[in-house]
Amino acid sequence: MNSIIKSISALEILDSRGNPTVRTYVTLEDGTQSVSSVPSGASTGQNEAVELRDGEKRYNGAGVQNAVNNVNTEIAKALIGKNASNQKDIDYTMIALDGTDNKSRLGANAILGVSMAVAKAAAISANLPLYAYLGGTNAVRIPVPCMNILNGGEHADNSVDFQEFMLVPHGAPTFKEGLRYVAETFHTLKGILKSKGMATSVGDEGGFAPNCSNNEEAIELIIEAINKANYKPGIDLSIAIDSAANSFSPNLDDNYDLAWSGLGKMTTSDLIEKSAEWLEKYPIILWEDPVSEGDWDGYIAFTKRFGDKIEVVGDDNFVTNTKYIKKGIAIGACNSALIKLNQIGTVTETIEAVRMCREAGWRYFLSHRSGETEDTFLADFAVAMDGGHLKTGSACRGERIAKYNRLLEIEHELKGRSEYRWK
Repeated sequence: MNSIIKSISALEILDSRGNPTVRTYVTLEDGTQSVSSVPSGASTGQNEAVELRDGEKRYNGAGVQNAVNNVNTEIAKALIGKNASNQKDIDYTMIALDGTDNKSRLGANAILGVSMAVAKAAAISANLPLYAYLGGTNAVRIPVPCMNILNGGEHADNSVDFQEFMLVPHGAPTFKEGLRYVAETFHTLKGILKSKGMATSVGDEGGFAPNCSNNEEAIELIIEAINKANYKPGIDLSIAIDSAANSFSPNLDDNYDLAWSGLGKMTTSDLIEKSAEWLEKYPIILWEDPVSEGDWDGYIAFTKRFGDKIEVVGDDNFVTNTKYIKKGIAIGACNSALIKLNQIGTVTETIEAVRMCREAGWRYFLSHRSGETEDTFLADFAVAMDGGHLKTGSACRGERIAKYNRLLEIEHELKGRSEYRWK
């Protein structure tokens, strides 16, 4: 097939929070057409690739017309005539064209939109589903959905310090059943919150954000929901936590202020002791960003203490960048990395980050962003990467459900060949 790139164009659309983002279209010489849309994060690490925003009156400075223009001019000119099936060449051509360490000239949002759309076009041209095109014929493992069910921190206005509490259906036999476990528990939790007179409105990713009296109450509400939905905590469903510790560490070091819950100022060792209490008491299976991004000693101490029992995930400290993941591997900070396409800005570099984790014997945790679109690229990508688990929001909000429904489709397409397991 003739998978030569014929045209590339982009336009400004809105993400799930009503903020502008980039949608990109690619057409190949053989008539293949593809489209991709770029997500956007709220709690971001300092070293993430740069999302180019216009900084003018439109959309309170958040417009992406410059990024769109960069796709329509410089990027299109550099890539037209290249073979879409050579993803690495496409991505590294854009990296060289940008010429900065963090994609700040052309914008990671401009570059990623093209990178994703090219991968989709090449898959369509090869008559393969995207997961098989990127992952090969053995890409059959459907990830365990780590569903955001309750929010605090910067994702909510309540008295919970930690940003995200997730439900993990590791005890289910299939993805279809795992999704049912978490969706049923989500609806059960809503009923419990309602009966207690607590808010049932949802945050950006679809999780509830009730005004809990403290962090523990958040976990206890979830365990109550698991039991009431007739599942067994720690056997059918466990809990994953994203502390997003940057949000309560003013200097991104080892000083913490858990002001939302009233726990107040804490050191890294205080935080680790608090975590030990919780791990003793609750069925927690994974903990993301338990300390802030600059607190490398904290990550090491946390991993040394708990890494043989749970998955310790670095997000803000690694930002899907092999430079930082390599450092983490060398010093034993974490045993897993969060993987977000838009943190690094190309499909190729994201795959390289996954490969580095895999080669070190680490796990890797695929993730959406809080500002999402209806694009389902992430679902296929998670299957292609064979990672085993994914976070892509709650059991409500269309842009989150689109990913879950795509995974149901993939499981169905694989006709009994699919695998589903936590480890």
